Amino acid sequence: MLAARSGGAVGARGIHDEPPRLKKHSVASLSGSRAHRNSQDNSRESRLFQQAALQRARKAAIIREIETNWYLKLCGCAKEDTVACQTGMQYRNLGKSGLRVSCLGLGTWVTFGGQISDEVAEQLMTIAYESGINLFDTAEVYAAGKAEVILGNIIKKKCWRYVSVCLCVCVSAETERGLSRKHIIEEIVRAMTHVINQGMAMYWGTSRWTAMEIMEAYSVARQFNLIPPVCEQAEYHLFQREKVEVQLPELYHKIGVGAMTWSPLACGIITGKYENGIPESSRASMKSYQWLKEKIVSEDGRKQQAKLKELGHIAEKLGCTLPQLAVAWCLRNEGVSSVLLGTSNAEQLTENLGAIQVLPKMTSHMVSEIDHILGNRPYSRKDFRS
Repeated sequence: MLAARSGGAVGARGIHDEPPRLKKHSVASLSGSRAHRNSQDNSRESRLFQQAALQRARKAAIIREIETNWYLKLCGCAKEDTVACQTGMQYRNLGKSGLRVSCLGLGTWVTFGGQISDEVAEQLMTIAYESGINLFDTAEVYAAGKAEVILGNIIKKKCWRYVSVCLCVCVSAETERGLSRKHIIEEIVRAMTHVINQGMAMYWGTSRWTAMEIMEAYSVARQFNLIPPVCEQAEYHLFQREKVEVQLPELYHKIGVGAMTWSPLACGIITGKYENGIPESSRASMKSYQWLKEKIVSEDGRKQQAKLKELGHIAEKLGCTLPQLAVAWCLRNEGVSSVLLGTSNAEQLTENLGAIQVLPKMTSHMVSEIDHILGNRPYSRKDFRS
């Protein structure tokens, strides 16, 4: 469940005796030497950090493999019988919790109860489930509550075991108005702890909260022996990177909060369908999405379309579509637990699912090439130190 939202006389004598050019050269040499040593130290520190991270990842993978083999043996099953093996779907821990979710999830915002029919919604959920997706996102405010009802009815009709499905339900939580923010956050943490203790949810997270608000929630939980959040839901795509790539990694290492990201295609902008205008059947043509239309036709929007053309050439080299490249780019971030997809038809969903096959092709060289085109790579404190 997510809650939305100095030297003395000796030095003087030496200076006067030294020719001006030699003095300048000496100072430059000293500065260069120090800079060189600092660069070496930072480089060594960076290598040690990367090696430690790699060792932790390998250790975690070995532990998961042992646990998986033990569980399969207990159930009398073979590894070939698992959904992951049959579908190719990858599963990741939600933050540092024990919950394993599919790296791709299905969202219901705009589509369920609004843009698509109930029949199409059932078709999409069936394709997602059979492809190994176990994470479905909805909220009480989506289509005035209709999205929740449609999703629940489909699960009931399909008789899917509840242990095979992870439902992410967003509830509204105001943290900016009314009483003090600290008091409101404390009430939210208490409420979510109550929900979990009553068996209505297993974990809780936040949606569109700032890093400071999440840290406050964690502090409140530790102070009053309550349950802290395990993830943050954040927008993340080629043109929106700061929060997920700079702020959330620090939260993950400090308090174990993972990232569940949404809008990998930037509300359809990254699909390329807005290159020649606004199609009548697109989301940007809807009255409630006038802001999206204005964003697309703006100067920044035209610059983004130009960059997407260049990215299209990379997609061709990799043998994939632009949407698949964009989703795989999101998945290449190991700090992302799951990427939520929002599709309005089966063809789009099937295409986006193909991003899993593109993921192995997202090498460091390829990522650097994409960064060069985008020109918006955010820099963390560690980057500045190095």
